[in-house]
Parts: sequence; C-alpha cells; structure tokens
Amino acid sequence: MPAQSGDRTPHGNRAPLSRARRSTRVQFLNLGFVAGVWGVHVPSVKAQFALDERTLAVVMLAMTVGSLATLFVAGRIVGAIGARNTARAAGIGFCCALGLTLVMPGFWALLPIMILLGACESTFDVAINAEGTTLERLSGRAIVSGFHGMFSVGAMCGAGTAALMLRAHLPAWLQLAAVGSVVSCSVIYASRGMLDAHPAPLTAQAHFTWPSGTLLRIGMLICLGMLAEGVMYNWSVLYVTQELHTPQATGALCYVAFSAATAATRFAGDSVRARVSERKMLLAGPSLAAVAMLGVLLLARPWIAMAGFALVGVGLATVVPILYNAATRIPGVSPAAAIASASSIGYVGFMIGPPIIGAIAHVTTLTVAMGTLIVASLMLVIGSRRVPEPVSTVDVHRVTSGTLAPQQAGN
Repeated sequence: MPAQSGDRTPHGNRAPLSRARRSTRVQFLNLGFVAGVWGVHVPSVKAQFALDERTLAVVMLAMTVGSLATLFVAGRIVGAIGARNTARAAGIGFCCALGLTLVMPGFWALLPIMILLGACESTFDVAINAEGTTLERLSGRAIVSGFHGMFSVGAMCGAGTAALMLRAHLPAWLQLAAVGSVVSCSVIYASRGMLDAHPAPLTAQAHFTWPSGTLLRIGMLICLGMLAEGVMYNWSVLYVTQELHTPQATGALCYVAFSAATAATRFAGDSVRARVSERKMLLAGPSLAAVAMLGVLLLARPWIAMAGFALVGVGLATVVPILYNAATRIPGVSPAAAIASASSIGYVGFMIGPPIIGAIAHVTTLTVAMGTLIVASLMLVIGSRRVPEPVSTVDVHRVTSGTLAPQQAGN
C-alpha cells in the first residue's frame, strides 16, 4: 500500500501519522516496562509462594495458556474495535493483573491472575504490532524494528527501576502495584494518539487464519525466537541470583544489559535491514546468541553473565521483528490476522519453554536448563534459509512489467 500524503491517517482524519508513531512507540515501551519489572520479580514470586522450579514453571505456563487462548480471537477483536480500543482495554487488564500478583492468598489463587496477565499481554501485543505494521506501510519506510526497540528500552527501564526499588528496600508487592498504576495511566494516554481505525482492505481478509505453508514455517521460527527470548525474560535474573549467588539487584542489572543491547540493536535494525538481507541477519544473530550464552554458562561469573547477556540481546534482537514483518507479507491475510496466526505458534515457545526449563532444572540444574537458548538459537540458524525475502522495488517493477514470474519474487 502506498504511503499516504501529508500527515493524514488512512481515512482522511487530521490526526498526524507522526503522532500515531509516537503513541505506538510509547505502547511498546509500556509493554516492555511491565516485562522488565516482571522479569526482575520472578524470584519474588518464587519466594512469596515458596515455589520450586517445577511449580514456578506452572505459574509461567498459566501465563502462556492465557496468551495462546486469546491469540485465536485477538485479530478479530482488533478488526472489530480497532487497535486503539483493544490496546487500551488489554493494557489496563495486564496492569491490574501485575499489581495483584504478590497479594494473592496462595498458589491456586495466583494462577487465574497469571492467565489474565498472559491473555491481556498477548492481546495488547497483537494490537500494537498490527498498528506498527500498518504505520510502516503508510509511512513507506521500515519502522517496525524501531517499535520493537522501544519494547527493549521499556524492559531495560523496567528492570532498572525495579533494581532501584529493591535497593531502596520497598516491598515487592508495593513495587508491582505502583508500576501497574503508573503504566495503566500511560497506556490510556498513549492510546489517544493511535489510529482511529486501520485502512479498509481492498479485498475481504480474515481476522484469523490457520497457519500453513509459509505462514506455518514463519510461525515455527517465531516459536524458537520466543522460546529463546523467554529464557532471558523469565529465567535470567533467577539464574544470576541462584546459580551465581548474587543479590537480586545485581541480577536485575544483568537483565538491564540484555535489554539495553536488544534495544540498541533493534533501533539500528531497520537501517541494517535496508542494507543486509533479512536471511543473513537471521543467520548471524542467533549464531552470536548461541556462542554468547555458551560462554556465560561455561565461565559462570556475574560480570561475564552481564557481558554475555548483552551479546545475546544483540543476537536475538532482530529475529522476531523480521519474522513478524515477514508474516504480514502473506497475501490475502490482514496484518492483525497474520500476526495472531503466526503468534499462535510462536507463543508455543513461551508455553513449552517454562515446563521444559523447569523440568530440566528440577532434574539437573538451572545452568543446564539455560542451555535451551543455545539449542533454540541453532535451530533458528538452520531455519533461516526458509524465510522468504521481501520483494524489492526492482522486483516489483519486473513482476508488474511481466519480466519476472511472481513466484520468483519473495513470497
């Protein structure tokens, strides 16, 4: 779809696209901030409810069950009420769930809250990614990786804020309640600047489609990417505190290093993507992540973990953004449906990750279980050759002029 002229939205409203881009960046920041705070407080949840690695994995599994269940309807919700309203409602939902996490009376009362947290986060994720891909098409330039960079900035800021609050000895439950309150206000304010509605499709498009063919392959690679990222977001702080015997605040700083490197790489990702093929990026990034994590686990030192986590962030940063963008290029499927469909497989990575890591850690050690990231990264390297390259401007001209068969160009 060609970029719109001036600063108008697809339906001719006077709200500038620049405002929608800023608002969408803030929404990615909000999601990342909550993810960062949650990652730092996984040890707090473990301690509060006296969990071992296996039962902690069940808590994370409950989040993923909620995420996966809503992915089947998230595209339809976005199509019905728009990304703006979906993001507002889902954002308030996951902020409330976060604030209630550590005040629940017991393990069984915690699980429904985790399901709600996962369900609202995934719906919010689909809404803002659909908004982001729409804005990329309207802007006529690559901006999706930058949006994901804001998620990583948010994760860095959330982890850093949590580290400061831990050093100030604020109760963990109060930290989560305060973050939930502040972020919910930010979600409501930012949603006002999002597009009122997405552009009407030229042909009828489904709001969810069962993944098959290219979309299925992309979804499986997203699964591996999310599994690898999930290791870092959910287990990295616990690894540093439990296996390397460091304070929780130090573990939070290692998480900050990962998030900061991920953010910086994602901001550079759009520029790199204009010069380097996506396939080469998918080959090099996971390779770096695997080597870096191997070094962290073998050398087992806090400062090495901090540096290694940063390199893991660099390696994994552009994987999911590239794959999401590739999914939205599938003909006949709306961006929201493509993201929801590919994510329905991708979130299986989050679903199978916790029980796999929890079971391995229960039988062996968490150090061994963290090696799951290495395996997932190597599988991404193998699968990178199956991701279709985007159609270049030259190829589009050649297709339309009849000098290149359509099946030879990208998707």
